[in-house]
Amino acid sequence: MLLEEILQTVNGLKERYETADPVRLCESMGILLLYAPMGSTKDACKGFYLTQSRQQAVTVNSDMEAPLQRVVLAHELGHAALHRKAAGVCGFQELKMFDETSQMEYEANLFAAELLMADEDVLSLMQGDMSFFGTAAALEVPPELLDYKFRVMLKKGYKLVSPPLGARSDFWKRI
Repeated sequence: MLLEEILQTVNGLKERYETADPVRLCESMGILLLYAPMGSTKDACKGFYLTQSRQQAVTVNSDMEAPLQRVVLAHELGHAALHRKAAGVCGFQELKMFDETSQMEYEANLFAAELLMADEDVLSLMQGDMSFFGTAAALEVPPELLDYKFRVMLKKGYKLVSPPLGARSDFWKRI
């Protein structure tokens, strides 16, 4: 899927439902949102999306902190919006959520980055002499997701400094 298609999908949802809040988007789109304890170890499942009998559902690990739950929810919402037909009964396991070897995971990460972070907010924080990591903290997202947002913004033509990291597939193992 092309980046332009992902951006159109995000912007279309935000316009149609007049929100960028992933919880409200799930409610508006009729996606069942569940929170369940899945452990707090580094290898615990962070969340998953599945669809069965035309009912879409996202489950998020309730053992994580709220800001991280929001990021996982936005990522899973990306699967719902972009990959509904591919989800089937098995769903998407998020143990490798930032694994770039999977095209669908990469696309869901781009979706989440675009949904959760407005270009203006990123630019405002970065121009205010805030560091890359400080910006990620202020936006309550992992630095790896801000790296994805930088990728999107660079494709849009923004002039940005290169981030000090590249999103790595093992980033969830450290959380």
